[in-house]
Amino acid sequence: MQLFDMRKKYDRFSLSLQELDKNPIKQFEVWFEEALACDEIPEANIMQVATVSNTGVPSIRTLLLKSYDENGFVFYTNYESEKAKHIEENMNVTLLFFWYGLQRQVEITGVAHKVSQEESSEYFKSRPRGSQLGAWVSKQSSIIKDRSVLENKLKELESKFEGESLPLPFFWGGYRVVPSKIEFWQGRDDRLHDRFEYTKNKNNNFDIHRLAP
Repeated sequence: MQLFDMRKKYDRFSLSLQELDKNPIKQFEVWFEEALACDEIPEANIMQVATVSNTGVPSIRTLLLKSYDENGFVFYTNYESEKAKHIEENMNVTLLFFWYGLQRQVEITGVAHKVSQEESSEYFKSRPRGSQLGAWVSKQSSIIKDRSVLENKLKELESKFEGESLPLPFFWGGYRVVPSKIEFWQGRDDRLHDRFEYTKNKNNNFDIHRLAP
């Protein structure tokens, strides 16, 4: 099959200005709850996180959204990872949710700030023990010889912390992306998609505009 023959109709839903909540976080909540309820979307909190280095080189990877509210959207990572180094150099970040089962996308652009150590610790304690150990084991984005490096480190840490609670790693925690722009994209027939962009104005409110597809 030629790639240009691969086509899907986007005709399940539409989106109008009248349907939108004036608050983009509340609108996100509506769509997020619908994504959670959709059997065709196994993990609604999967998102792509795009960063740019200080030399202008972009990078994108898949993470999980762990919380959101009026203050922003939170994810967790190793503070020595590539993404963290990018954020230290350039705090501008874009998040992208693609909910194919609903033929929808949400793109969030904003500035990333570290969450408090207390907030990171609270989330870390909620993780399964295996995930806690994994955070300690992996020096994320660094080059390793082979998988045995990870497996040996895991055994070492399992022994070290046996019978004990694991503390929050000093090199691990969360980022909160404070949005300046949020776009809601609804797939439509003939590629004439519905797109609405919320842009933060000087009064710290959001203006809403329809965009051409």
